[in-house]
Amino acid sequence: MAEFVGAFALIFVGAGSAIYGNLVVAALANGLVIATMVSAMGFISGGHFNPAVTLGFLVTRRISGTLAVLYWAAQFGAAALAALLLKWLLPPPTTLRSGVPALAAALSSGKGVVIEAVLTFFLVWVIFATAVDARGAFKQIAGLAIGLTIVLDVTMGGGLTGAAMNPARAFGPQLVANHWTNGWVWYLGPACGAVIAAVLYELLYLRPLRPAPVGPPETEVEEAAPGEAATS
Repeated sequence: MAEFVGAFALIFVGAGSAIYGNLVVAALANGLVIATMVSAMGFISGGHFNPAVTLGFLVTRRISGTLAVLYWAAQFGAAALAALLLKWLLPPPTTLRSGVPALAAALSSGKGVVIEAVLTFFLVWVIFATAVDARGAFKQIAGLAIGLTIVLDVTMGGGLTGAAMNPARAFGPQLVANHWTNGWVWYLGPACGAVIAAVLYELLYLRPLRPAPVGPPETEVEEAAPGEAATS
């Protein structure tokens, strides 16, 4: 349910801002909704709200296959429902099609995949550094850091690919608007970027470089009373 609500909020706000707002509005809207939802529900589900993020957790064995499938069902289902609600709410002649991620003119689908992959790499890298790595930034600010990463990504890539970084963000509007032109870009790109970032961070920083030393546990020093020597 946490994943469903978070993904629903992202698609409802993200696609809605793409329809009625400019690039700055869309960047802030997407970043703020994710910062809010991750902060609110990250302790329940991890705050993925993104099938690509869940894939990164799956390939690094940080989520079971069964649970990953449930996450994907919640995320894609929420995306479809949010897009349906947007379509019903939109006054004519406005359509949901402008909320579907699209490639800039003369930008090839291959370049679009690379852009989406790079932007998603940044997102998943920050997620692992702030919300997964216990030594990284404090978990209390993980939502803010992740949200700001989305703001940066949308500011750079919003005019090129829509900067979805999230297959669910693309799927809901694509399904409801029945607009699938170059649709595979927003599935392959985020998936590749997420897997590369997750695996690379896992190998570089979360896997021990050498076996832990084997030996007797360290002896504890008992607190000595005033005037007495400490004993071990």
